[in-house]
Amino acid sequence: MNTAAPASRLLAYGCLALSMSLVGGYVALSKPLVAAFPVLLLAWLRFGIAALAMPHWLRRAPGEPPMSGRTRGLVFLESFLGNFLFSVCMLFGVSLTSAVSAGVIMASIPAAVAVASWLFLRERITVRIGLAIGCAALGIGLLALAPAPAHAPATGHNGATAPSMPWLGNLLVFCAVLCETAYAVIGKSLTGSLGPKRISSLINLWGFVLSMPFGIWFALQFDFSAVRFGTWALLVVYALAASIWTVWLWMTGLRHVPAAQAGVFAVMLPVSAALVGVLVLGESLSAPQLLAFALALVGVVLATWPARRS
Repeated sequence: MNTAAPASRLLAYGCLALSMSLVGGYVALSKPLVAAFPVLLLAWLRFGIAALAMPHWLRRAPGEPPMSGRTRGLVFLESFLGNFLFSVCMLFGVSLTSAVSAGVIMASIPAAVAVASWLFLRERITVRIGLAIGCAALGIGLLALAPAPAHAPATGHNGATAPSMPWLGNLLVFCAVLCETAYAVIGKSLTGSLGPKRISSLINLWGFVLSMPFGIWFALQFDFSAVRFGTWALLVVYALAASIWTVWLWMTGLRHVPAAQAGVFAVMLPVSAALVGVLVLGESLSAPQLLAFALALVGVVLATWPARRS
């Protein structure tokens, strides 16, 4: 049971909601970036830019115990699954599907976190959570079976037309959902022994190391002079949001909220991703996408509706 004071709990809720809103926003805005950079080079640049911005966060805070072997292993898994693999799957996924479709699929995160909490944290899945999981599955299934709306083909970083494979993009985004689920569950364990700033810096540093071989290989072949100033500015904002702001906000909120409860704040992710896709990127909601999105949001409401107290 959550024993934090009401003010601290409300602040934690705000941090979690803002974190997921920023994640949804940069998921959608990453589409112009994957059109300008190879995905693995983009991931390496993201981690590198963020590493330059927070070296002072690596220092251990006064009173913080030394990291045990288990904590070091959890930090690596948090970065590998929730940072490196999430970035690769998400960036490849949104390059092959729409931001709206990605938002629908990511609406399944609360249900996925509930299942993970049941498997690893021994938390009970209620009837409402079971219905929420069913709604998420129906929404994703409808999205997978619906024909892709016609749109102009995207242009890749080398000027070639990007392949149109929305089914593969949707599958990769769902893999990113699984990575985000692991990120939520593992992160709860880390907040008991490390501060939010140190967690953010450590997992970003691991992401930089993991992506370095691929990043260097692509960088040696890439024409950086062809990238416009606006794209560089978007890259800096993306790096700071993805590796610093969202992680710090999430870990700060997670210190006061159970992992399963924190997972329901992922409702902000698909909503912000879809809004950015429609309002900023000029995408449209087709009828099947709208129905799938509605099903996903019904599932989120079922998962987040507060239970009556006895």
